[in-house]
Amino acid sequence: MVIFSGIQPTGRKHLGNYIGAILNYVKGQDKADPAIYCIVDLHGTTVQYDPAELRQRTRETAALLVAAGLDPERCVLFRQGDVQEHSELCWLLSSVTSVGQLNRMHQFRDKAGAARERASAGLLFYPVLMAADVLAYRAHEVPVGEDQREHIELMRDVAEAFNKRFGETLVVPEGNIPTVGARVRDLKEPEKKMSTTGGTDKGRVYVDEDPASIVKKFRGATADSGREIIVADDKPGISNLIEILAVVRDTTPGEIEKAFEGSGYGDFKTAVGEEVAAWLTPTRERFNEIKDDTTEIERFLQVGAEKARAIAAPVLADVREAMGVGPVRTPA
Repeated sequence: MVIFSGIQPTGRKHLGNYIGAILNYVKGQDKADPAIYCIVDLHGTTVQYDPAELRQRTRETAALLVAAGLDPERCVLFRQGDVQEHSELCWLLSSVTSVGQLNRMHQFRDKAGAARERASAGLLFYPVLMAADVLAYRAHEVPVGEDQREHIELMRDVAEAFNKRFGETLVVPEGNIPTVGARVRDLKEPEKKMSTTGGTDKGRVYVDEDPASIVKKFRGATADSGREIIVADDKPGISNLIEILAVVRDTTPGEIEKAFEGSGYGDFKTAVGEEVAAWLTPTRERFNEIKDDTTEIERFLQVGAEKARAIAAPVLADVREAMGVGPVRTPA
C-alpha cells in the first residue's frame, strides 16, 4: 500500500495539525510501502506570501516532521517544488476537471471571500494540484483532517474521470480521517476549528509553544454550561478537550469521561493543559535542536525529491502516453 499526504509550510504548526495529520504520518511509516510526505510549497504560492519566509517555513516544517518521528530513511520526505511532475500532472488533469467543481469548493469560497473575481487562478486550481500530488504516486491512502474530505472526493472524481476517458491509468485513492481528534477546535471559539489563519491566538496551541503558555491557554479555554465532563452537542468546548486528551492518552473519549467523572471544569482544563504540554515536550525539544541546521534539512529534502521523482516520473509517462501527449513511447 502506498500512502501520500502533503502539508502546508505556511505558519507555525498547531495542535490541530499535529493530531489531525502529523501523528498519522508517523504511523504510516510502519504500514506503507512507501509512505510519501510532501511539504507543499507550490500550494503556498496561491495566496499572498513572502518568498524568503516561504523557504524558511518549508525548512521549519520539514524539521518539525522529523522531530515528530518521521525518518527520512524510512519514508519519502520532500519539497513539492523540487518535483516538477506535480506541476505537469496538474495541467494534464485539468482536462478532466470542471470549472463548476472548482467553483463549488469550500476552501476557494472561504479564502477568496467577497474578492472572488480578484482571487488568483492558482487558488481556484489548488484542488487540481492537490489531486496531482496524490495521483502522481498511485497512492491508495491519504491521511488528512476532516476539513480535507471535500478535496479527497474531488481527487477521486478526477481519477475516475481520467480512467473512464483515457483507460485505467490512475489509482482512485481513499482518505484516512482519524475518528478521534479529526477536527481539533479553537480553545476560545470551539465552534471553529483550530487554524493558523482563523480563530484566535489564545485558542491556538502551537507544537513548539512554551509549556507554561500551553497550560495557560487550556486553563482559559471556553467552557460550557453545567458541570458534567461529557461529549455532547451542546458542550463543544468540553467535548473538544475530551477528544484532545483521549488522543494524548491513546484511549477513548468514554474513558476520559469516566476518569474525570465528578471533577470540575477548572481542574479538568488544567489537567488537559499539563498533559498536552508534557506530551509535546519531546517533539518541541527535538525541533529546537534541528530547525536551524539548514544544510542537513536541505540534504534530506533533496534525497527525498530524488526518491519521489523515481516514483512519479513513470506515472506521468503513463498519463502522457494515455492522453497522446508527446511522441509515441518506444517499448523498452
